[in-house]
Amino acid sequence: MGDKKFENAIQLFDKANSYDPNTEVLNGKDYPKELLYSMRMTDKLSQFESKASESVKLAARCQHICRWEIPRDLFEMNRNGYLTWRRELTKFHAKKAMEILKEVGYREEIINNVVFLLQKKQLKRNEETQLLEDIICLVFLEFYFERFSEKYSEEKLIDIIKKTWLKMSEKGHKAALSLNYAKKPKELILRAIA
Repeated sequence: MGDKKFENAIQLFDKANSYDPNTEVLNGKDYPKELLYSMRMTDKLSQFESKASESVKLAARCQHICRWEIPRDLFEMNRNGYLTWRRELTKFHAKKAMEILKEVGYREEIINNVVFLLQKKQLKRNEETQLLEDIICLVFLEFYFERFSEKYSEEKLIDIIKKTWLKMSEKGHKAALSLNYAKKPKELILRAIA
């Protein structure tokens, strides 16, 4: 990552995410929601795997790029609608990332790899896809699960944790168990994985 391409790509990902009209407060400061999410992804990746490849670092930073442009409520509020929304988002994030990576001068190989990672291809079989998925799950558990848990029944939350756990590696499980949770989320997680 000796040249400026990486820095330029990160700047453009962040610029795109800075337009998020949804905000989140952290330490008394308002952040565009997806910009804060992308910063958390980068921080978690550097803690979890400091030797991650350039492609993984790029994919982590643009994982939710401009997500607000395709709101959940455009799709039916059922499982089928949710899955359709997720598929549309995956294509959308990959296209946005590809445009920015081309703009800053990345070669096809890196662009294709970032797109492959964003599409979560070969989860459990591809080391880099697995690494990205572990980071996604860890960021969810550490920063979003507690708030998320206020909206759903315990039964639904336990099901969500089980599904999250299945996507993670052993190393991811260890990292997840070492996170600092509030009492209720921690109890739910321990019950789900028992």
